[in-house]
Amino acid sequence: MAAEQVADAIAFPGGLILGVTGGIGCGKSEVGRCLERLGWAVVDTDSIAHAAIAQGGPAYQDVIERFGTSILDSDGQISRQRLGEKVFGNEKEREALNAIVHPPVRQAWQEWANEIRQKSVAGAVIIPLLFEVGAERDMDAVLCVATTEEHALARLERRGMTQQQARQRMAAQWPIEKKRARADYVLENDGSLDDLMTSTRQVAAMILKKER
Repeated sequence: MAAEQVADAIAFPGGLILGVTGGIGCGKSEVGRCLERLGWAVVDTDSIAHAAIAQGGPAYQDVIERFGTSILDSDGQISRQRLGEKVFGNEKEREALNAIVHPPVRQAWQEWANEIRQKSVAGAVIIPLLFEVGAERDMDAVLCVATTEEHALARLERRGMTQQQARQRMAAQWPIEKKRARADYVLENDGSLDDLMTSTRQVAAMILKKER
């Protein structure tokens, strides 16, 4: 998140931190892009996590030490595909990875949230495992992006995942109905990108009004 994006975000007294979560393939990142177009400051923790395990990142060496050099590609970068093959479908290995990556990711988005408070603007932080890691305690409100399993699987297959890989990743998260029940707001994403922009505009306006 560039400093100028935070500075130019929608003003909100005392700052507003909206947690955006949902299942894999539900469209959380696309909702984030919609919110940016509407003037919100947005940060995606997936991007923070990718940077954390990149060469020079705070988790890079620890991940290699835990999972071995077989996860590296020809450039010495950690291959997310190879790493995923080791951790998805294996709860113990997934927990080991989370224990390494989650602390620097949490520190980064919390520093970003502090800046949102200081600048008194509206910000949204996208956290796929928001409820699973207890991050809802740090949010003013939580928005769950939801979709049907059919839509989620189709989107993940378009990303190049097999159905088995997609279902393994789904199984590593809370069921969407559980997230939906815990969230303050729910956005259904079963239509086109234009439909999603319309829905995001509506729910964002509602949040700004209700949380003020």
